[in-house]
Amino acid sequence: MMQTAATSQNDALDRFITVYTSLRKDNLNTLDDIYSQDVVFEDPAHRIEGYDNLSRYFEAMYTNVTDCRFNIHEHAVNGDVAFISWTMNLSHPKLDGGAERAVKGCTRLVLKEGRVVLHRDYFDLGEMLYEALPVLGSAVRMIKKRLGQ
Repeated sequence: MMQTAATSQNDALDRFITVYTSLRKDNLNTLDDIYSQDVVFEDPAHRIEGYDNLSRYFEAMYTNVTDCRFNIHEHAVNGDVAFISWTMNLSHPKLDGGAERAVKGCTRLVLKEGRVVLHRDYFDLGEMLYEALPVLGSAVRMIKKRLGQ
């Protein structure tokens, strides 16, 4: 039985979710199962082109964090585009005294031949980073409070 394009994209998204929900320092090689060699990864702080560069980015990130886990809430596929909402639970020794931070976000993926060719994360960088830093954190929280957020 021939696999339809929709089934293939759903399978690719399922693989992506499986990899991200189990991603840890010791299994970063599983990223190779989901990304194309020419992937483009973007988030509020980075633009990374190519799987080799992305792999190095994840190695550096996971080396510096105490823990980083993703909980997936919702996901949908529309043609070659997939969306995922998630919460990232992150602990970093230099952020908030190493306390775990929960950051909500979403991801837009473009899939081609069962692999991710474009990965764009959307989240509040201030919530993840700036609010966890001494001095700057209180200033960001005060600004958000004044803006009614």
